[in-house]
Amino acid sequence: MSLKIVQIIPALDAGGAERTVVEITRAVIKAGGQALCITAGGRLEDEVIAVGGSIAHLPVHSKNPYVMWRNVGRIAKIAKGFDADLLHARSRAPAWSAKAACQRLSLPFVTTYHGTYNARSAPKRYYNSIMAAGDAVIANSGFIARRILDEHAIEESRLTVIPRGVAPLYFDIPMTMDTAGSTIPGTTLKINRAPNEPMIVLPGRLTRWKGQESAIDAVTRLHQEGHKAHLVLAGDAQGRDHYVEALHHQVARAALEGYVHFCGHVEDMAALYGGADIVLSASIEPEAFGRVAVEGQASARLTVAAAHGGALETVLDGQTGFHFQPANAEHLADVLKNALRLDTDTHQHIRTTARKHTLAHYSRKAMCAKTLGLYRHLICMRKGN
Repeated sequence: MSLKIVQIIPALDAGGAERTVVEITRAVIKAGGQALCITAGGRLEDEVIAVGGSIAHLPVHSKNPYVMWRNVGRIAKIAKGFDADLLHARSRAPAWSAKAACQRLSLPFVTTYHGTYNARSAPKRYYNSIMAAGDAVIANSGFIARRILDEHAIEESRLTVIPRGVAPLYFDIPMTMDTAGSTIPGTTLKINRAPNEPMIVLPGRLTRWKGQESAIDAVTRLHQEGHKAHLVLAGDAQGRDHYVEALHHQVARAALEGYVHFCGHVEDMAALYGGADIVLSASIEPEAFGRVAVEGQASARLTVAAAHGGALETVLDGQTGFHFQPANAEHLADVLKNALRLDTDTHQHIRTTARKHTLAHYSRKAMCAKTLGLYRHLICMRKGN
């Protein structure tokens, strides 16, 4: 069966959902199919095109009801011209338009529930419900699958758990590397770091819920106890200038200039992980999956993650990494300190176990195979085969 798949996402910048669009595009093309992404644009467009996919630009990032209504016809026209077999929506606003377009064209409709989508009111709960309205609904963790069932009470037959997959290159990072140096790996930023000063890497866009404040507070506590760790914050501000300014003020108050480094967007994440002593996922709210924690383990780096959401499944506390109490800087500092004190054998064992566990459960190959299998099943069902 030759697949013709349309994925719809607001933008193609950094993020787990955006990266998955590229990976599924690659898998569809490799399977002999065709792949189109409808999006408002972003830096990952070039990667979609490089792996053989195509791009159609629409304002699917807009939450304006009129724009969303107009997008229905636009999406339907593009999908019909592409002779699409299926539409796959990865965010709420475009999902509303895509579902209506699918109804016009009698096409299967797939959603991936990429976030926790908090609902503090009935209108918000209704808005979120579109992500549970697919002919097939993909949850990227067991945590999210349970949340979908609790929030939306959908038929379990429509729900499929497909964990996000990690790119093979992370499994290729050497177990042992000389991580000391004058440049932060994957960047051109120069630092002054002694061999006995560990580097903690926290990837993620600069937004409060990603936990940068807690991480800076924890590193401050480490310094107060004589542990001169470096903290690398790797991610875009995406317009949150006031928050970034507050982070810089926090660093200055703690006298951590020269120890906390703002990298912005990092293209070569594998190099950054490879140069890390510890990879940190510090989100103060539960993540649906938590790509950073899984990539850190795949890279055979000590991984520390907040104990909620997807990380409770992907990081086995004390076996493949370590948990800390979410938004608790004091506990995070203690966990980091204990991780840095591990003896050589324990350190090596945890990292090796983490890589094996991730390869067994969270490979990109498995994610793509399961997703394409779901596509084929829905298409055959719709065609009556």
